[in-house]
Amino acid sequence: MRFVHRHRISAHGPSPGYDEDPLAGIANLFDVSVAFIVALLIALFALFSSGKLLDKNSNVTLVKQTENGEMEIITKQGGQIKVQKVIDKTLSGQGTRLGTAYRLANGQVVYVPDEETKSK
Repeated sequence: MRFVHRHRISAHGPSPGYDEDPLAGIANLFDVSVAFIVALLIALFALFSSGKLLDKNSNVTLVKQTENGEMEIITKQGGQIKVQKVIDKTLSGQGTRLGTAYRLANGQVVYVPDEETKSK
């Protein structure tokens, strides 16, 4: 007789523990998280115009600051990518004047090329 009482259906329907799969909710959370990650990646590509980074004919320059405070300039010209580190050391050598850089009140730096540099 004890087997008869084990699966008895009450007036309110079957008890909730027997028919539900406990891992069904976890599977749904996994699907939602994958969809969220894909949407986030699409939003980041749109935000940073990263499509230009993937275009073979585009020219892109990025300035990146690492965790320890060092600056890097990443330049992409066509299919060639160069990474240059910005250093605090004073350098000397032969060279030609290219122009003048001005720091604005908001901290932005503006480069103005010399007239002879513009014509080249």
